[in-house]
Amino acid sequence: MSVIDRRSLLARTGAVAGGALATTALAQSTATAAPTGYPAGDTIRPDDPRFPLLTTGNNQRFVASPEYVRMIRSTADAERAVREAVTTGKRISVRSGGHCFADLVCNPDVEVVLDLSEMTEVGYDERFRAFTVQPGIRLLNLYETLYKGWGVTIPGGMCYSVGAGGHVAGGGYGLLSRAHGLVVDHLYAVEVVVVDADRTVRTVVATREDDDPNRDLWWAHTGGGGGTFGLVTRYWFRSPDATGTEPSRQLVRPPSTVLVSALSFPWQDLDERRFARLLKNFGAWHEHNSAPDSPGTAISTVFNVCHQAHGTLDMFTQVDAGAPNAERLLDDYLTALTAGTGLTATALTKGSGDLAAMPHLAAPRRMPWLNATKLVGTNNPTITHPGLRGAHKSAYLRRNFTDHHTDVLYRHLTSPQYANPDTMVVLFSFGGRVNAVAQDATANSQRRSVFKMLFQTFWADASGDAAGLGWARGVYEEFLHDAGGAPVPGDQYEGCYINYPDTDLKDPARNRSGVSWQTLYYQDNLARLRRVKHAYDPTGCFHHSLSVTPAA
Repeated sequence: MSVIDRRSLLARTGAVAGGALATTALAQSTATAAPTGYPAGDTIRPDDPRFPLLTTGNNQRFVASPEYVRMIRSTADAERAVREAVTTGKRISVRSGGHCFADLVCNPDVEVVLDLSEMTEVGYDERFRAFTVQPGIRLLNLYETLYKGWGVTIPGGMCYSVGAGGHVAGGGYGLLSRAHGLVVDHLYAVEVVVVDADRTVRTVVATREDDDPNRDLWWAHTGGGGGTFGLVTRYWFRSPDATGTEPSRQLVRPPSTVLVSALSFPWQDLDERRFARLLKNFGAWHEHNSAPDSPGTAISTVFNVCHQAHGTLDMFTQVDAGAPNAERLLDDYLTALTAGTGLTATALTKGSGDLAAMPHLAAPRRMPWLNATKLVGTNNPTITHPGLRGAHKSAYLRRNFTDHHTDVLYRHLTSPQYANPDTMVVLFSFGGRVNAVAQDATANSQRRSVFKMLFQTFWADASGDAAGLGWARGVYEEFLHDAGGAPVPGDQYEGCYINYPDTDLKDPARNRSGVSWQTLYYQDNLARLRRVKHAYDPTGCFHHSLSVTPAA
């Protein structure tokens, strides 16, 4: 087994299954012993100077007041920490990167926070023919380790500091997803600390193999969300179509070079007609170029449709430079977006959301894939800001915008009553190979959409809460007025993304659709997820504001 990180994975991975090679044996519950060199993590209490940092989310709206934070360093350490909390009757929450948009981790009712940020190992497990990834590693560190070590990656998100733990469990997607699917489409196995009905704490390794008795637990972690079914201490990744035994053939090989473009559309050039046409052009292109076998899957865009107070609408586009006629693909795409608008794009000179200022990319430029990933991932000025508060809401769209949609967006994004420059509606390219997978193959069921929306706004302190939440709720509920204020699955919408959690969906005064928040996130996969919850967390040890409710 080859390994990259500051600690040895050899002893740990061997201990997981007691050296067994058979899938069924590996999938049985196992108590993983901590090898030498894995002391228990620190217990951090309120008088420790680290306590405020570890109990506040990246979204400063959410703060926990636990009795202590336990830093987890191994699977055995995680087992001990969960057992201690269960024995003493403490409510726990689980944290890896701290980027949760809602109060799922940093909640005032939480009594113990289990922090996995020190579990950062990445390696290759020859028995599983799969890459092992611990939940605390940050995405950019994961990409760099996989790519430099083996020339592979997972099609994950842009934000460099997001932890793998929650990102994977919620489905995971990024700029490579149109070409390679979701992160969980490549998830082979998961190691989870669970609590039985008699409060026995044990560790289970669950794989996607059909004969695995714990396969449902693996399936629940392919989009069922983090902190719901147990405590994840390790993931294994191998693509379903992988062949042979060579590690470099077991997972996605990203393009060695990508063609990138960063452009802005000044608000001073926009009126309502041009704005509507630009957005509808975006929607139409994705509606017609997002089939799994479309050449357009080589293209992926992040389009920050910013408030007028920001001054511009900002867009980053990445194309696989190895795709046939890559330059022509990009040129045709950009031409299609501006058709009939009379708009001329300018350089992106002022960062917004996930995007930094990138004036050198006004003309398309080729660069190594990992460099492009670092460029977008590390320079985002707002989304990773550790001192801001925010509101976030999501929707998957299967079809282009309607007149109603663009009218609502234009009014709310030009409103002088909320002239906050850190306010935007983000449009993410979706579909492609994501939609080649059956809706019930993974817990993440959104497999028919062509783009995804993220409504978000950021502000500095609690005095801005009412205005910020008011704007987000107002634009979202009016945009979705035809569906009762929520993206009810149907011909136009396909629900929400659990990694953009939104507790407003539980409030019938806000979600007036009559469709439960759980259906919005999981659609027809909900019933199975509830059965898994009942089977593996019957006592409700792992629960938060949006955890799946168990079957009766």
